[in-house]
Amino acid sequence: MESDHRYRCDACGNVTRFDVVVTATTRRYHHFDLGGASRVEEEEILDQQLGSVTCRWCGRTDAIRVERAPVSPPEH
Repeated sequence: MESDHRYRCDACGNVTRFDVVVTATTRRYHHFDLGGASRVEEEEILDQQLGSVTCRWCGRTDAIRVERAPVSPPEH
């Protein structure tokens, strides 16, 4: 989802708590040190599919919609 959008549950009004299931295919650059420990230094998402979105407040999956997020005022 784009950063200027958010989920809303039309059943209960929730806009902050959702379980989101996503299936993704990625390409990762793993950096291994000589001791065998690794860390991911780069990751590219090649494909991504949204599986489901569930409201954490009421458990509904059929009342979720995507809406434009409100614009935050600039910090001073």
